Amino acid sequence: MERIREKLSILADAAKYDVSCSSSGSKRKNTDKGIGDASNGICHTYTEDGRCVSLLKILLTNYCIYDCAFCVSRSSNDIKRAAFTVDEVVELTMNFYRRNYIEGLFLSSGIFKNADYTMERLLKIVKKLRTEERYNGYIHLKTIPGASEELINEAGLYVDRMSINLEMPTEEGLKKVAPEKSHEAVKRPLGIVQNKIQQFSEERKLIKHVPQFVPAGQSTQMVIGATPENDMQIMHTASAYYKNFSLKRVYYSGYIPIRMDDVLPVVQPPLMREHRLYQTDWLLRFYGFNVHELLNEKHPDLDMQVDPKLMWALRNMHCFPVDINTADFQSLLRVPGIGRQSVQKILEARKFGRLRIDQLRKLGIAYNRAQYFIVCADTPVGLGSLQEHQVRSRILSLGKSKYAPAFSTQLSLF
Repeated sequence: MERIREKLSILADAAKYDVSCSSSGSKRKNTDKGIGDASNGICHTYTEDGRCVSLLKILLTNYCIYDCAFCVSRSSNDIKRAAFTVDEVVELTMNFYRRNYIEGLFLSSGIFKNADYTMERLLKIVKKLRTEERYNGYIHLKTIPGASEELINEAGLYVDRMSINLEMPTEEGLKKVAPEKSHEAVKRPLGIVQNKIQQFSEERKLIKHVPQFVPAGQSTQMVIGATPENDMQIMHTASAYYKNFSLKRVYYSGYIPIRMDDVLPVVQPPLMREHRLYQTDWLLRFYGFNVHELLNEKHPDLDMQVDPKLMWALRNMHCFPVDINTADFQSLLRVPGIGRQSVQKILEARKFGRLRIDQLRKLGIAYNRAQYFIVCADTPVGLGSLQEHQVRSRILSLGKSKYAPAFSTQLSLF
């Protein structure tokens, strides 16, 4: 038992560098008196309904045949090594679940011997949990680059989400810190899973009972700051993977210096950069923005002082002010301080008359920001004619406590 505790300490600590453990989207139901239920989605943060949930997040092993410069489990790193057996992972998961310590499993691994050897053991774990232990809770499995298509396809029948790390935003950056790896080795399994999801979706239209295959979709992760890519390159890569592989999420993990290495920076990039990348990602997925609108050759990096939506608005003052009482959905959506839900409220509320400042505040918009980009029934004369530097100065003068009150909370979500 003491040895299991030691393994758990080592392999849970090694797993903390993988941030792609979100789990929303699964619809797996408990059937035939099995154990667990993943219908609400599991992640080590907050779900959409506000619940704080937890999962067992471990590596099968931190032994690895690769020597990636940025990775704590690199083969040349002098650290304690450990490996679970298949039965140990299954037993830990079930015992923790029965004691209400966890609500799901996030399982990854270093690569030992070869890709198929490692993937086979990961497959045995999830298969045993589903078929022998009748566990119906959430399972997120990391795909092993280079594993055979047969193993990936079978694993997809037992898990809720699969992911595989892109590691670095560009092929050039990856070759610099991990010459044994390539983006092509990541694209292959992503393509396999995507094609299988589409196949099962088509079959479900014709056949009533079709097995679930990775119902929560797949995701990937990039390490930010270890190689010299700018924010424009990072977001172009993310946008391409969203489009080509229908990913649910791309995660951006700020590089953490592990040991002195000539090819890596010695300083950790600011957390604010990671935060701004997530905000940009959100704009691409839910606000109708394109990468080139936010980042280009003239402005290849995000502004650390203001969020990317405000950054775009300040550079495009000719698009404003927007009339709250007549503008369409997309125009309102681009106003700083107005989110998707607020736009819906505005569209509904203005059916009953022209909206005024006090009404906008009651609808929940951040009027201190939005006021410079909108006009409503009682907007002060001249407020919408300020120059970019004037608006920027006024908004920044609000202070960080007012401008970004949820910054620390938002970081914890990612």
